Amino acid sequence: MTKSELIARLAGRFPQLVAKDADYAVKMILDAMTECLSRGDRIEIRGFGSFALNYRPPRIGRNPKSGEKVKVGEKYVPHFKAGKELRERVDLVD
Repeated sequence: MTKSELIARLAGRFPQLVAKDADYAVKMILDAMTECLSRGDRIEIRGFGSFALNYRPPRIGRNPKSGEKVKVGEKYVPHFKAGKELRERVDLVD
């Protein structure tokens, strides 16, 4: 599901919610999550999962085109871990 599909589904599910308001709500939630992760905080949504940052140390990579070695710096990457309820609900889908 894309962001625009989420907005359309919210607007369709809640008729009192104008598409512009649904867009604003989704944007505010995503902005708050981005800000929280950029501070290094963890986000937990009960029944859904948690978002955290994983540290990746510096390493020597390889340019796939030329094959030469390239230094890749350290970085933090977002990581999502599904909650128990989400895993169980997805597991039921066949």
